[in-house]
Amino acid sequence: MSDTAPLGALDGVRIVDLTQMLAGPYCTMLLADQGAEIIKVEPLDGDHTRIIGPYHDDDKLRSFGGYFASINRNKKSIAIDLKRPEGRELVTRLCDGADAVVENYRGGVMDRLGLGYETLHERYPKLVYATIRGFGDWRTGRSPYTDWPAYDVVAQAFGGVMAITGPDKDTPMKVGPGIGDLMPATMCALGIVSAIFRAHKTGKGQFVDVGMVDAILSMCERIVHQHAYTGSVPVPEGNHHPLLCPFGMFPAKDGFITIAAHADTHFPILCRLIGKPEMATDPRFVDVQSRRTHQDAIIDAVSSFTRQRTKQELLAHLGGQVPFAPVNDVRDVFANPHFAARDMVVSVPHPGLDHETRVAGVAIKMTETPGRVRHRAPLLGEHTDEYLSSLGLGGAEIARLRTEKIVA
Repeated sequence: MSDTAPLGALDGVRIVDLTQMLAGPYCTMLLADQGAEIIKVEPLDGDHTRIIGPYHDDDKLRSFGGYFASINRNKKSIAIDLKRPEGRELVTRLCDGADAVVENYRGGVMDRLGLGYETLHERYPKLVYATIRGFGDWRTGRSPYTDWPAYDVVAQAFGGVMAITGPDKDTPMKVGPGIGDLMPATMCALGIVSAIFRAHKTGKGQFVDVGMVDAILSMCERIVHQHAYTGSVPVPEGNHHPLLCPFGMFPAKDGFITIAAHADTHFPILCRLIGKPEMATDPRFVDVQSRRTHQDAIIDAVSSFTRQRTKQELLAHLGGQVPFAPVNDVRDVFANPHFAARDMVVSVPHPGLDHETRVAGVAIKMTETPGRVRHRAPLLGEHTDEYLSSLGLGGAEIARLRTEKIVA
């Protein structure tokens, strides 16, 4: 981590971040990783993820845990009570010169506080205003569920991904990572950058809205065309693909591996590598459609080979020959040279620890303006004085605001 490293592609972009929990903070983290200045406006008791943990056993301070540390790196924190008129005016003033404001409160909350899109747009016409809500915002299309609250598990269920995930056709299952938050967060980051680009050309900001359930359906685009083109209703397919074979997970002696050798180029190679070259010319497996029709025979043949060998043996034998991967747990990830070479597990300092800990790195790589983890997540209100001073407030005024619990 270094503040002297090359500037990110979004250097000079300022975002006022009114988000909490996962979806909004992950969105602004993506922008921060690429160099944007993120002013994280927290309530006086902080973003609620500060207390979720997990905490390191050696942490003497416990100001925040791993959850907060991971998705709030590269940001600055100012704590303001939005229920107080003076607090709301401070936020409005922070938006002066900002490129965007991002929030993920339930619809109407910011409007009631006088910090909604129309109010800020009238004062700052170039400002981009972005939201992430469970079922979207009424401004872009009023859903009958617009006012419903939502979290990751709700978005996963409503958007369709659970219905195609699971061990068998009768058992839908939640996806492990919080994609109901992470997918809309990623889409919102793209929307914000696109809208800022447009605003810089035209001088006009706009409202950017991502519904969590919409983002999940967009990610599940396959089910839409499957149903529209064939009338089918896709169900969980276990660990294999509904249209391609071999394309899925197979047993190893010490765990599981994945193979995606469905294509005509890779299937003969796989057949040779598992000692069954005759399968490549078998009429049952002559093309992609035929292989899918007779998938059970292929899965049995491949499984018979893989279950007799360890993941490392299969990596040495199949890796680089056909699309292949061992099913890694996080210990494997930490030890794997790929993630080290790609800076995907990054060491960061942590308040209250005498040593560094680690968070996930930046997946978007750029040659001239590399994204990176430049500094740790902030303490609550760590930069309050800095930003209030930038608004022209003196030390005595800042002290008064703190004494009156308008800021922290």
